[in-house]
Amino acid sequence: MSLGLAAPAEAAGPVYVALGDSYSAGNGAGNYDSASGSCHRSLSSYPYLWKNAHAPSSFADTACSGAVTTDVTNSQLGPLNSATTLVSVTIGGNDAGFADVMTACATDSDSDCVNRVNQAETYARNTLPARLDATYAAIRAKAPNAKVVVLGYPHLYTLNVFCIGLSDTKHRKIDEASDVLDSVIQGRAAAHGFVFGDVRTTFNGHELCSGDDWLHSIVISPTWESYHPTATGHASGFYPVLNANS
Repeated sequence: MSLGLAAPAEAAGPVYVALGDSYSAGNGAGNYDSASGSCHRSLSSYPYLWKNAHAPSSFADTACSGAVTTDVTNSQLGPLNSATTLVSVTIGGNDAGFADVMTACATDSDSDCVNRVNQAETYARNTLPARLDATYAAIRAKAPNAKVVVLGYPHLYTLNVFCIGLSDTKHRKIDEASDVLDSVIQGRAAAHGFVFGDVRTTFNGHELCSGDDWLHSIVISPTWESYHPTATGHASGFYPVLNANS
C-alpha cells in the first residue's frame, strides 16, 4: 500500500504595510482612492506600485496626508503584527514644518525664506531625532520580524539653471533643508537597524527647473498637490528605491 504524501505548502507571499505622510500616500500622483478621504491615498503611489508588482499575501496602506511622527505611532500601526515582513515609511517632513517652509519661501523675501528654513533645520537636528526614535521603536515593537525601509525626500530643485519663480538663493536653501532632513532620518533609521532609501539619486535631473520634472510646483487646485511627486515621480523616483531595498 502506498502512502499519499501531501505536497509541501508553498511559501506564503510577503505581508506588506505602508506607513507615512503625503509622500507615502501619493499626494500629487492622481488616481486617488475616494475611500481614503483627506488622506489622499493614490493608487499610483509607490506602495501600490510595489503591491501590484509583488502580489503580497496581505497589503495595508495607512499613510495619510499631513501626518507627523505621532500620527504614525497613534493611528497607523494597526495592521502591523509579527507576520508582517515588509514596512515602508516616509515621515518627518511635516514635523519639521516643511509645508510652512514652502509657503514662506513662495511668498516672502529671500531673507525670510532663509530664516524659516534655518528654523526647520534646527528642529530637524535637535527635536526630530527623538520623535523618529519613538516612531521607529513603535514600528519595531509591533512588527518584530519585518524589514523596514525608510524612504527619504528628494531635492525639490535642479540648481544652476535659469528658472522662473523662486530665486536661486531660495532654491539652494530649500535643497539644503532636504539634505539636513534626509541626513537625520538616515542616521536614526540606521540606529534602529532599518534600511534608508535615498530618493535624491533617482530624482537627480528630474527636480523642479530640470525641464523633466517629476514634482509639481504650485498647484492651484488641489493645492495639496503642490511640491509633491507626480505619478512619474512615484513610478521612477520612489518605487525603484523601495524595490531595490525590499
